[in-house]
Amino acid sequence: MDATVEPSLPDEALTESAPTRSAELAPVRSRARWLLLGVPTLAHVAGDFYRRGERILGFSGYHRLTYLGALAESLVVGALLLLAASRSGRGWRWVFGVLFVLEFTLAFGGQHYFFEQYNAYLNQDISAFAANLMGSVFNQLLADLPNYAHAKLPPLVFGCLLVVATRAALQVPRRVERAAVVLAPLALVAALFIPTHFRQQQASTPDVLYLSAIGGLIRTDLGLTEQSGQVRPRSRKSLPVPKLEPKLASPRNVLLVQLESVRADATCVEYSPDCRRTESTNRLFPNRYPLTQVRALDSCTAISAAVLWGGLLPTESQETLHTWPLTFDYARAAGYHTAYFTSQNMMFGNSRLWVENLGVERRFTATDLDPAADLDTGAPERLLAQRLMHEFETLKEPYFALVQLSNAHFPYYLEESGPQPFQPTSLSKSPKENQKFFNYYLNVVYQQDIQVARFLEHMRRQASGKRTVVVYTSDHGEAFREHNNMGHTYSVLEEEIRVPGWIDAPEGTLTSDEIAALRAKRNVPLTHADLAVTMIDLLGVLDAPGIARFRSKLAGDSVLRPERQQRILPLTNCSSLWSCAFENWGLLAGNKKLEAREWDFSWHCWDLEQDPKEQHDLGAAACPELVAYAKQTFGRLPGRGRKTP
Repeated sequence: MDATVEPSLPDEALTESAPTRSAELAPVRSRARWLLLGVPTLAHVAGDFYRRGERILGFSGYHRLTYLGALAESLVVGALLLLAASRSGRGWRWVFGVLFVLEFTLAFGGQHYFFEQYNAYLNQDISAFAANLMGSVFNQLLADLPNYAHAKLPPLVFGCLLVVATRAALQVPRRVERAAVVLAPLALVAALFIPTHFRQQQASTPDVLYLSAIGGLIRTDLGLTEQSGQVRPRSRKSLPVPKLEPKLASPRNVLLVQLESVRADATCVEYSPDCRRTESTNRLFPNRYPLTQVRALDSCTAISAAVLWGGLLPTESQETLHTWPLTFDYARAAGYHTAYFTSQNMMFGNSRLWVENLGVERRFTATDLDPAADLDTGAPERLLAQRLMHEFETLKEPYFALVQLSNAHFPYYLEESGPQPFQPTSLSKSPKENQKFFNYYLNVVYQQDIQVARFLEHMRRQASGKRTVVVYTSDHGEAFREHNNMGHTYSVLEEEIRVPGWIDAPEGTLTSDEIAALRAKRNVPLTHADLAVTMIDLLGVLDAPGIARFRSKLAGDSVLRPERQQRILPLTNCSSLWSCAFENWGLLAGNKKLEAREWDFSWHCWDLEQDPKEQHDLGAAACPELVAYAKQTFGRLPGRGRKTP
């Protein structure tokens, strides 16, 4: 049988069919090329789902609508800018090309960088908050410049390639080009001021949130928004304290050493011959009395000052926080000489106003040590220690003095020639470098401790040093991604409020009863308010009739006394003394804590004794008393109830 031969088309048919199919597909390809204009929005949404896809999928119907609205806004702005950048004219297309790449790079890269630090996007509230601290913002960005630039580089390259691809692929009619040139800048400017959902759920695309934040910054600078009045300390003047008669078994001086941004686990709270973290003070004070469960009621320096220096709650009114007596006032009324020494730059956030009327006999700040002191880290603490050694030689007894440090504030001051036992290190905030970044911080604390030990050892050598009780703590802690946060002021979780605490008292400065009570507090939950009251007790005036009026607002108990009140204490970084970037607050009752941040939708309940790292949320139902108290104190969850566009 002959083989079957399949019929074939003539060569002429083949040559005719190829152009025909190509011609048929040409309109489809032409229309498909226009999809390039949606790529910027697609990139923003894809990045958003990568970072917080579970949150987005959990949006309610209303928030889905606001997100879709933001998506439409993103599409219009991105497409018009890209379209204007692809026009045939050589002049304006370069202007719009640069404008598109700049907008895409800043919005995509900026939000990626910000989310990595704070688990939320930059929004109007943050830009308004930062407007008053712009010097610090630039300072901190410069410290992490390589990581910041790394976040910007991929979108920069992608944006440039997208402009080139669009110009090559699109043949844009002249009338469309002209319309895009007019509409693109109008859309961009409109995006700066169109309301969008920027709080709590942040139910908008990252680029729309970014543009809205820039618009908020512009309005703030022009004084057109309520956020332009961000709360900062103002000049304070204490209510008068009558003359007080100290009741003490023997004379003693009191010295408060207040670290900056040092968390409890970065130090040696209890003496151990093997402890390396704050090795110098650990060896210098082997007989100190450790207080292992000390917490701040906030994670903000300014608010901590009101609690630690005055024994006040962070929720007190602005009037109270600016007029209620501080420990300096009680000491002065009792005949003590008073001193305030700090390496902090008091130009930061108008802090100088709050301390300008302390009424101390001696004082110096960072700019007295170094006129060019850094805004965030202050003056080098070797200069502080050197100056303090002279001061302790000439301070008159009895005295109450505060030494406030600052070098452990980000971007952290580290002497490159100094010891750095914790390795490897990096100053990058990149998540993959987190342990190295924490090691860098530990080295900063280690070097700071050398200077603390240096001036305290010198103080102890003086005759007055043998009568000086040292109270040691930090204003707050520092987060390193334990709960997806970096730094401080963004939560009242343990990494941000658990602080070191110990008291060193030379023989004869405390009574046997005081020593017994102090030893019993070793593992008892304490707060800065307790330390404030303890210092007033150390001055010998806690029971003085002259302060009876003021005791009503003292929120702690002296650790030198056996009795303690059961208290429920508010925790917050949103105060009438200092406003917050993201709302966050809670309550503390012994080892039970209730807390929430702005993007949370329910209270978290933690058992700090069983779960010190707060890994197992017990849920609001496990803290019914605290939830009820929170409703009375705050009235709402953070972020809820605020006006949101």
